[in-house]
Amino acid sequence: MPDTQALVSEFVLKLKRRKVEGSHATARQTAELLRSVISQQRIPHTNQAAHLIEAVKVVGEQLISANPVELAVGNIVRRVLHIIKEEDLSLATTAVGGLALSADSDDDEDAERDDRTLLSATAVAAASRSTLRAPALHTLLEDIPDSAAAPHTPSSGGESEGKSKSADKSVRSRKLKHDVIEAINELLEDIDTCHEQIAEQAVEHIHQNEVILTLGRSRTVMEFLCAAKEKKRSFRVFVAEGAPRYQGHVLAKELVARGLQTTVITDSAVFAMISRVNMVIVGAHAIMANGGVIAPVGLNMVALAAQRHAVPFVVVAGSHKSCPLYPHNPEVLLNDLRSPSELLDFGEFSDCMDYGIGSGAPLHVVNPAFDYVPPKLVSLFITDIGGHNPSYMYRLIADYYSADDFVVQRRTALGS
Repeated sequence: MPDTQALVSEFVLKLKRRKVEGSHATARQTAELLRSVISQQRIPHTNQAAHLIEAVKVVGEQLISANPVELAVGNIVRRVLHIIKEEDLSLATTAVGGLALSADSDDDEDAERDDRTLLSATAVAAASRSTLRAPALHTLLEDIPDSAAAPHTPSSGGESEGKSKSADKSVRSRKLKHDVIEAINELLEDIDTCHEQIAEQAVEHIHQNEVILTLGRSRTVMEFLCAAKEKKRSFRVFVAEGAPRYQGHVLAKELVARGLQTTVITDSAVFAMISRVNMVIVGAHAIMANGGVIAPVGLNMVALAAQRHAVPFVVVAGSHKSCPLYPHNPEVLLNDLRSPSELLDFGEFSDCMDYGIGSGAPLHVVNPAFDYVPPKLVSLFITDIGGHNPSYMYRLIADYYSADDFVVQRRTALGS
């Protein structure tokens, strides 16, 4: 499939060169790419889900390794793997349920065959009731004897029966791929509408004459604040500029254009201004499984200031930013060191930079992109499916990822 491989290689190159940045863009493009990969797969009659899972894993490993800091890429890869297992489980449950009904309606069925069929149906039903959804159960179907998989017919109809089985397998193969693609389309729709879904909750949290503090620029925060303004809420916004990229300046211009009372402050003035603030509302780069947040640099300082003055610290983020990993998992990179040119002019400081020549102590520049905010500093998460306390994020994230992947990460985090 050269076309698919070309798409994968192109997206990997974009991730490596930082041509695609931000959780929303990377999540959406990852989902679109995986949808293309799945749509072009020719899956066999047996182990269909396993074939799709393997194809997604191969591509997913390339994407994740291209830019490990963009955790949304790994989130979407795991979400798609979960979708495949869910759809396969659904088809398996339907198939086994049909076998049970067929067995009940056939008076000539063998009692031993009835027992085996009912046991398989029970196993699938028990798995589907699991709090954390179980992985694909196609192996249960494979354990069912051929005699239980189809009604017994005379030997003269063997050829017709064989054709019927082949047709059923082909239909199920197409059904699995179709259902997975439809589920990915729903995921893409959720990613596209997450800002609107979060913004609809703004009027419940922002009240009249309040003072809101934020840092840097987040589209989710902007839509959230503007939605409250559209509901006739009158409030003021303090925007910390978010050095060294100064994205706060961009947000301030956008808010003023939408008619909000906006004041720009320096990052170092957060502690000085926090006593006047009623609520801190910020975005996030990723939400970890323990309820911690990987956020733009400077937000941990804001969170500490908010805690010191008992100001609610609210994080608004789409569910595609929810990650099943913990901050101390070895595969999690908490930070990304950006170019020193964002901090210093190379021409002005060329005489004291370290170029491997000259003498004296060279000047080193460190420009981290992210902060880690522990869950104890977060008051509330507002996602596209509602507001949640940090302690509830574990259960919320568990709904989006497969039980086996999630439990493995949890055991790793606990050091078992």
